[in-house]
Amino acid sequence: MAETTNPAATSFPAPTISLPLGVEILRTYSGALICLEIVFGALVWILVASTNVSVPLLQGWVMFVSVTMFICSSAYLVLFLLGLADKINTDWNFIDMFYHFIALLFYFGAFLLEATVSSSAGVYGNTTCIQKPRGNIITFMDHREHNINVAATIFAFIVTACYACSMIMGFRRWRK
Repeated sequence: MAETTNPAATSFPAPTISLPLGVEILRTYSGALICLEIVFGALVWILVASTNVSVPLLQGWVMFVSVTMFICSSAYLVLFLLGLADKINTDWNFIDMFYHFIALLFYFGAFLLEATVSSSAGVYGNTTCIQKPRGNIITFMDHREHNINVAATIFAFIVTACYACSMIMGFRRWRK
């Protein structure tokens, strides 16, 4: 007696992708938002790195998030540009929504921390000063560095808004 195999047990479901593959993804809102996330995320990375990193605990997290999300978003875009997403059997609509949700949480925290660094600066004479709450260590920033931190805060907010829009669009695709 010949044994028959169950075709459902030996095959995988086709991947669920609502986004186009290849260069066509750049013509969608989601593709444009991913490009904006990469560009503005790189600006946050460059701006924070160009300062003396006056509060390493806070700005270290901002650097970690901006570099990590820059790499992850670039890899995510390349996955769709090269058409590799079609070869991996998974629910890409859920992956898209979940990835952008995690990125939104990380970048929202980074935005708040960078805003804290920018807003906690008080003006003393010709320098801008951030005084740590405990200890006798006072870190000085000049106006140039303060302005760079303000610009990094603004771009971090823009990236956070891009990730929020991407997450909302991913959620709509996933629920269909």
